[in-house]
Amino acid sequence: MPPHLSADRPAAQPPPRGTVDALISQTRRLRGEVDAVRREAPADGEDPQGRWQRALCNLALHQLNDLDAHLAQLRDGPPAVPVQPTATPASPTARTGPAAPGHGSLLSRVGSAEWNLLTDEASWSGELYQILGREAAAPPLTLDELPSLVFDEDRPMLTTMVTDCLIDAKPIDGEFRIVRPDGGVRTVHMMGEPVLDADGSTASMWAVLRDVSELRRSQRTVGETRESLQRRQHVAQTEHRLAVELQEAVLPPWRGSLRFPRQGPGALDVAARYLPSSTSALIGGNWYDALELPDTGTLLSVGDLTGHGVTVTSGMAMLLGALRGMAVAGTQPGQLLSWLNQLLDATVQPALGSAVCCRYLPETRTLSWAQAGHPAPLLFRDGTGRALAAPDGVLLGATSGAVYGQAEERLRVGDLLLLHTEGLVPRRSGSPDPDEAGGRGGTAAVQRLLDLAPRFGEARTAQDCVRMVVEEFGETEREDDACVLVARIGS
Repeated sequence: MPPHLSADRPAAQPPPRGTVDALISQTRRLRGEVDAVRREAPADGEDPQGRWQRALCNLALHQLNDLDAHLAQLRDGPPAVPVQPTATPASPTARTGPAAPGHGSLLSRVGSAEWNLLTDEASWSGELYQILGREAAAPPLTLDELPSLVFDEDRPMLTTMVTDCLIDAKPIDGEFRIVRPDGGVRTVHMMGEPVLDADGSTASMWAVLRDVSELRRSQRTVGETRESLQRRQHVAQTEHRLAVELQEAVLPPWRGSLRFPRQGPGALDVAARYLPSSTSALIGGNWYDALELPDTGTLLSVGDLTGHGVTVTSGMAMLLGALRGMAVAGTQPGQLLSWLNQLLDATVQPALGSAVCCRYLPETRTLSWAQAGHPAPLLFRDGTGRALAAPDGVLLGATSGAVYGQAEERLRVGDLLLLHTEGLVPRRSGSPDPDEAGGRGGTAAVQRLLDLAPRFGEARTAQDCVRMVVEEFGETEREDDACVLVARIGS
């Protein structure tokens, strides 16, 4: 703000019109681009990030609207002040501006005032009357009267700013809240400075007052939505950490191949891997398990509880714990899935899950298995592979009292059994496989695994086979996390 040195100082001339017109054009072009970004921001009121993005855009638009109006005033110069018929040129009554702009006009947000310390006269612009909500015919308030409009808690700040300006010639730059006669509350930003006489003494105080209520409201909205977004991100990070820790606590801790020496001839060589989703940071409800049973048999299972997050992971932990307990008690795969379905159906939070459960007896090399809406195990033998014929079984939690069929397969030395969850092989967009509708894995999806048969035949361990699967699918853009388990029949 240039120093107001004397009352008869020549009025400042506006800058060249072409320069300001160019700035106005740039401002309006930028405003249009920001508005386009705002329209593209998510309109979902439940999304904290979308609300924060829209709030930022709205704040930027407020600021650009103000800049546009201020540049227009800079180009056109100060508005003309019509002379009131009842006032003489020397009258100290208030100056009035043009008719009040329409609702929401930015031209009504900036006004000016001057307080003469020698005569105790005040002079207000018409815009200031509009900001403060006072009648144009009313006399302007003196510096002693001005605090009567201000919030009680803001008055000391206004008094200090005015005192420092009048006594120490310090510029005024601060905000305070005022209550209009109609009860409306506005936030006003005041910038001012002393007007010095020829002797250097303070003769009056001149100030510009700007209504920044909408701007501050937009800034508060940005802050609130930013805090909401940060809280949501913190919650998501905490849930992710808890889900990871819970998953690591319940999934088998072994790495590499797992052997069961108690089984003697026909013992299994087992390896497994969990593959996280490449499109989501959330942990899902996938599991794999291999457990030696008291009768020297082995439980093999993989499954997937729908959804993501710590709630789903805890549900997966509950199912896996129940699965292990019932398997140790000697429950057969079909009956085991029936009881898991009953358990899931009785939980407080409904959920759906798929699973395949196998029980392998090394003495007879017999595999008994059942499935609940899950891809069938793949059997690789002599360099070729095939999917086992699946017994009947619906998704866990889909219906009460479901009955699950059970199948048997006689295995041979060197056979390789591969269990996987459905997320391992993603569906190809635009080319749905009708065989996938039953939840048992489509022909096109499974074929990629079956094509690995020659390589599996050359592998020395189950871990080598798992490594081949990871090389084939590990970098795939999976929509969901997945598990793969490989069991090889020993001699």
